[in-house]
Amino acid sequence: MDMAVESLVHSGDVLFLMLGAVMVFAMHAGFAFLEVGTVRRKSQVNAFVKILTDWSVSTVVYFAVGFPIAYGIHFFHPAADLLAADQGYQLVRFFFLLCFAACIPAIISGGIAERAKFWPQVAAGAVFAAVIYPLFESLIWGQNSSGLQAFFEQNLGAPFHDFAGSVVVHSMGGWLALPAIIILGARKGRFVKGQSRAIPISNIPFLALGSWILAVGWFGFNVMSAQSLTGISGLVALNSLMAMVGGVLFALVAGRNDPGFAHNGALAGLIAICAGSDILHPIAAFVVGGIGALIFVYGFQWEQEKLKIDDVLGVWPLHGIIGTWGGIAAGIFGYPLLGGLGGVSFLSQVAGSVLAIFWAVAMGTLVYGALKKISGIRLQEEEEFRGADLSIHRIDAYPEEHVK
Repeated sequence: MDMAVESLVHSGDVLFLMLGAVMVFAMHAGFAFLEVGTVRRKSQVNAFVKILTDWSVSTVVYFAVGFPIAYGIHFFHPAADLLAADQGYQLVRFFFLLCFAACIPAIISGGIAERAKFWPQVAAGAVFAAVIYPLFESLIWGQNSSGLQAFFEQNLGAPFHDFAGSVVVHSMGGWLALPAIIILGARKGRFVKGQSRAIPISNIPFLALGSWILAVGWFGFNVMSAQSLTGISGLVALNSLMAMVGGVLFALVAGRNDPGFAHNGALAGLIAICAGSDILHPIAAFVVGGIGALIFVYGFQWEQEKLKIDDVLGVWPLHGIIGTWGGIAAGIFGYPLLGGLGGVSFLSQVAGSVLAIFWAVAMGTLVYGALKKISGIRLQEEEEFRGADLSIHRIDAYPEEHVK
């Protein structure tokens, strides 16, 4: 009887995590449509192919290298052995955590859209999913976490808390993207004689569809981060919802009804709440998500107009800065005084969040700097003028328009 119960528990956990993995996998369609809607028509095919290719390459390298680095587990055993102990729980856990790792190149893709070479970016994504991201993941969630987390606890009051990846995933992706965007340079015509000339986006419905797909999948991203049925928390679900709608409403007001800001506001709220979604009060989650949206609205304008950084989807403020905010916010609103469950330290949250920034910026600069010297990372001027679709894939998104 005990064996039957144990088998049922393992089966439930496998199913639970598999459903979460599928929901987070679906988010990559959201990344694709968000980018497709934001870029020009001549770069839509490229956006779809990039996201799918990055996902596929990330799967291979994270299976062979990244997951073993992060968790000390590899799958180079007979299939019977892979199923024997826990009905394949670690296999589906790999699938779930792969979905997080593959977010890194998907996030970067939106920042460097329309002018990046295809294969150098695929190579960069492979390095990030195989080595750069798993090394940091191992320090916070994985096999090497005991040392760093013990240091935080002993010296700063508590371990670094990032339940669902505001810092480990989103901040990492956004701050890795920043060196790529700067090294690559702005799109032709984006800034002329120091003056900003906005490039219109191609499709608001596609942008909105991408946001909706991401928002729905995010409940798998956050809730299923418990990684077992016994760990599931209704608080995580409600906090995710409250942060999302807080992000929408704050962005709607700050962005003066702009649909791009409104739909990205939902994502800003969800990114901000990942870290503390399991410990914050729902009202605090609403506030955290709303502040995240304000960071995006004003951060995107500051980035584009003041710093003259051509970050096409605004991935640095959206994922990088807001991811950092999410990590720090868990150390503010997680205290019982503000309705949280406690067990966090503001100093630990700041230290862990800043550590991620230094790691990501250093590694992003190293990888993209090396690729620029080795192969180049930018399309030639004529290729960029024609568009990534025709230059790289030899077909555009609307081929029937060219049939006479």
